[in-house]
Amino acid sequence: MRTRSYTLHPGPEAIPGEAHGLDRAQVVADGFSWPAFAFSVAWFAFHRLWLAALIVAAGLVLVALAGYALGLAPGAAFAISLLASVLIGLEASSLRRWTLARHGRPARDAVQAGSLAEAEAKLIARWLDPRSLPPAPQRPAFARDREPVIGLFPAEGGGR
Repeated sequence: MRTRSYTLHPGPEAIPGEAHGLDRAQVVADGFSWPAFAFSVAWFAFHRLWLAALIVAAGLVLVALAGYALGLAPGAAFAISLLASVLIGLEASSLRRWTLARHGRPARDAVQAGSLAEAEAKLIARWLDPRSLPPAPQRPAFARDREPVIGLFPAEGGGR
């Protein structure tokens, strides 16, 4: 049986050990995404990744127009489109995780499982037992707050 990695992306209101925040949590499978490979723009739209859907659609149109402008043979144009779809299939899950993290839902846990249902069961069990979760990521403090000013700008306090 083949196992995959799955990451848990709970909402910002979710608290480890409490079940109420898990209703809006998303589980993202790692690895190649066959649906994203086959239905690239539709896959991104289905997952509400609007900006990625627009960028992928524009990229695919540009690839097609470049192939036409260069006078590529139909076989070469198909091969290039196929390679673009493979790239989309490889990176779709990473783009989905990145977008979730940008919207305040970073990955809080990861498990190995044979199916999505098994992964959800493992992730929920681990979420409800906060001792088994890794520590939450902390945002780094800005380095400007502690370091002296460098360059053409005056030092703190008005001195030069």
